[in-house]
Amino acid sequence: MNTDALGPRTGRPHRVRLVLAHLTIYLAALLFASPLIYAVFSAMKPNNEIFASPPRLVGSQLKWTNFLEVFTYGPFVTYISNSLFVSVTGTLLVLFVSSTAAFAFARLRWRGRDVVFILFLATLMVPAEVVVIPLYTLMGWFGWVNSYQALIIPFAFSAFGTFLLRQFYRGIPYELDEAARVDGAGAIRIYWGIILPLSRSALAVLAVFTFLGFWNSYLWPLIVTVDYSTMGTLPIGLASFSTQQGTRWDLQMAAAVISMLPTTILVIALQKHLVRGIAMAGLGGR
Repeated sequence: MNTDALGPRTGRPHRVRLVLAHLTIYLAALLFASPLIYAVFSAMKPNNEIFASPPRLVGSQLKWTNFLEVFTYGPFVTYISNSLFVSVTGTLLVLFVSSTAAFAFARLRWRGRDVVFILFLATLMVPAEVVVIPLYTLMGWFGWVNSYQALIIPFAFSAFGTFLLRQFYRGIPYELDEAARVDGAGAIRIYWGIILPLSRSALAVLAVFTFLGFWNSYLWPLIVTVDYSTMGTLPIGLASFSTQQGTRWDLQMAAAVISMLPTTILVIALQKHLVRGIAMAGLGGR
């Protein structure tokens, strides 16, 4: 039997399946990216051509000046700076709180640990809209209405982040802790010198999710902020293009495209850690 003749026959179906798989992936990527592509081209259309019939991808002219006019239409720079400050500060605070809480739940042994953790997770079942009024009342008691504290502190204690990191921590061998304790290391040194360096991928996943949550938050900033011109965030700024005189759809689309840049850069910068963290988080544990 001539085995050489079987080589091309077995190799050709494999190549065909590989080509079909790549074509399917490219078509799916194009399908999911089509709204983004349409938004980018709509941001460069004249305002009266946004809803033209029949719809066209490219307008009669490419108005690059829309991206500059956004910054003169209102305090858009203030909206961006507020969102950046709230998102970065809130993300760092969530990473610190979640990582320390997860370390206590995963690596330390204390009475009632599992019960407290279950109660902590139970807060995930409470919709955010239910706690809006109590949170606003609490912010009023503290005198934090229309302040950065009100935009950041209520969401600094993330049960999701604690759960994510706890599952990741439980996959790290306990022998590392025991070896460190033999060398005289305490809990803080183990957390800082062993657990955190091994958890960069999981921390990157949590950082992206948290940053997106703060960056896209609309309801809570709308409620707790009084002076939008000084304390407004980017989602509120996007809504400011709709007034009683009408909506500047061209500027709103341009502002939306600009608002996507920080999150896009963050995801690209942490892409390697994101893939590794999503693949590993929650797969191990005891």
